[in-house]
Amino acid sequence: MPEIDLISPETDDRRIWLRVGTLLDGVSAVPLQNANIVYDRKSILFAGEDLPPRGLLNAGQREPDRDLPEFTLLPGLIDAHTHFFLEGGELDPDKRSAYLKQTAGELLDHAVRRMEKLVRLGIIATRDAGDKDGVGLALSKLYSGSDRPLMPYVDSPGAAIHHRGRYGNFMAEPFEDCMTPRQCVEARVKSGADRIKLIPTGIINFKKGAVTAEPQMTPERIAEFVAAAKHFGRQTLAHASGDKGIERVIDGGVDSVEHGFFVRDDQLAKMRDREIAWVPTFAPVKKQVDYADWMGWDAEVVANLEKILDRHAASLVKAHAMGVKVIAGSDSGSYGVAHGLGLLYELELMERAGLSSLAVINCATGAGSKRLAFKEKFGQIKPGFLSRFILTRHSPLNGVANLRKERTVVFDGAVFETDEAADSNGL
Repeated sequence: MPEIDLISPETDDRRIWLRVGTLLDGVSAVPLQNANIVYDRKSILFAGEDLPPRGLLNAGQREPDRDLPEFTLLPGLIDAHTHFFLEGGELDPDKRSAYLKQTAGELLDHAVRRMEKLVRLGIIATRDAGDKDGVGLALSKLYSGSDRPLMPYVDSPGAAIHHRGRYGNFMAEPFEDCMTPRQCVEARVKSGADRIKLIPTGIINFKKGAVTAEPQMTPERIAEFVAAAKHFGRQTLAHASGDKGIERVIDGGVDSVEHGFFVRDDQLAKMRDREIAWVPTFAPVKKQVDYADWMGWDAEVVANLEKILDRHAASLVKAHAMGVKVIAGSDSGSYGVAHGLGLLYELELMERAGLSSLAVINCATGAGSKRLAFKEKFGQIKPGFLSRFILTRHSPLNGVANLRKERTVVFDGAVFETDEAADSNGL
């Protein structure tokens, strides 16, 4: 049986009035209590603790369609760092390798089949973080089409930009293929890129517990890419770990730092002052610990990974206290990080790190909505935002793990019931 016998507005002029015990709007530091929301298929029309104006209700309506004092309503979740060309839930290394040998069309088919599952999990929007097979771009185009299937919002940078022979070859194309950074960015924009992804650093050497490779790009080169992206009206996101590389992307002026392992406190202060967002992506590193046996990591490597995660957790708490714009992203597609479920795990890890459950929810909803310049309005419960939200009897304020329990997802007015038995098959 569904938790809520919720009405779906079947016509454009039909409006639904709900009264809920708790409303989280995605940005506020204090929940609303005994709040009202009015919406139709297109958007939210009213939200607040006051009664909605009569002019927003259906003719003759005096009472809510549903009075839900035991329920919490919050925005649908945004995953700000995904890789749709990868399947994160698969653990077998040989199968993962075989998966990547498929054609671009086959990879896209797998990704399309995931889309409805994400909506039913409460993931209503995503920011793809790059692939050279065109999967993310194809999904972005599919979303924008008039006959799109049930799927979350997707935008994508297409192929990321890296230095030939350095980290990132599996999802990027080298900037040496272009005459200038501006030409490189222009080529991405012409291919349909919604934003520009840079790979200025390598990744963590798990055996040594550090980023050991020198950064791929100078601050000046990064700044050239950022300037070109701004010229074409695009934001930039930069894969960056290791304090030396992070310093360079901050000085280069990117819009968001992805991963950011080993970030220093003074760098967090610069990010705050320059309004550079941080997407910390705990999940892929934590999964290396969770599945150490699969990966073949010994006790020394696991100890290194746990130290890295502890330091990252401390940095997250400092960043939030300092006012850095922290945005949740799972890095789904990475080893063990299933799409959709990986974001739920990421939120749990952020809470374990020391953020309050409400702060975590805001990181996964309104923070991305406000900073990442999406083409549509979602991630907040406010008039004018799309009707995409979650209703649950299991309050996430008592722990974000409650978002895994039975819940109702409203997506553009349509109603979906989701139970707790979701699995990672195909994700």
